[in-house]
Amino acid sequence: MAISAQMVKDLREKTGAGLMDCKKALVENNGDFDKSIDWLREKGISKAEKKASRVAAEGLVEVKTDGNHAIIFELNCETDFVAKNDKFTALVKKIASALIEAKKPCEECALEVEVDGKALKDVLLSETATIGEKITFRRYELITKEDNQVFGSYVHFGGSIASVVVLNGENEEVARNIAMHIAASNPQYISRDEISEEVIKHETEVLTAQALNENAESDKPKPQNIIEKMVIGRLNKNFQDICLLSQPYVKNPDETIKSYLKSANSSIALFKRLAVGEGIEKKEDNFAEEVMSQSR
Repeated sequence: MAISAQMVKDLREKTGAGLMDCKKALVENNGDFDKSIDWLREKGISKAEKKASRVAAEGLVEVKTDGNHAIIFELNCETDFVAKNDKFTALVKKIASALIEAKKPCEECALEVEVDGKALKDVLLSETATIGEKITFRRYELITKEDNQVFGSYVHFGGSIASVVVLNGENEEVARNIAMHIAASNPQYISRDEISEEVIKHETEVLTAQALNENAESDKPKPQNIIEKMVIGRLNKNFQDICLLSQPYVKNPDETIKSYLKSANSSIALFKRLAVGEGIEKKEDNFAEEVMSQSR
């Protein structure tokens, strides 16, 4: 069967594969369009699996709300160049729309959600083959609120950081402001009450050892009771920095988040914040060693 340029063009638009790959697929399958798609998919999966060992630490994070539900997730790729590509951005938006509609409760079941007629896990394999970089989906979460609560969400720098907050009350503007603050200030807890005794004990031990080392090297060593007060002060300062309610509000550093919420007659139920690449060990290239190895 003769393979026309239009057939190749149609297959390329459908699959995103290269022109020569599309022509070969049509030739191998005697012009059968659906079989050619399957053939490209099979070849794509083969190529994608070879990329499985690569580190995908770039990408975008996204948050989307709908009624009493919100989803937040991260889609990773290998390079910042791909992350900023319009096609990758469109893929993230498309996935977000499918996920918020499906409202799946876990990452594993989210991978089975259909995106353009295919399971998300298969879309990722196809995109890995088409884009030429490992594409991974991680840190997905479905968040549910009550009718007397509101969502606030914020995405920073086109997808480098995303946050979502559930606020007790009905003030959506306050909820968005808090989400923006969370993106900027990266709190770890709502308040000190959430910090476990184990964490407090560990931080106390670290700060005590630090203070004792400083004291040992000082020309004027401090007595034990002063060292203990120093440790308590540093501990309080550290926890103030990582607890949302005690942080200075980014839009008005003269007040804390706690006082801002109180003035708005609101309170925090929960929050979630994602930044691209958190928890992924990135490969560190040593340029000098690479040059030397090439010269041997």
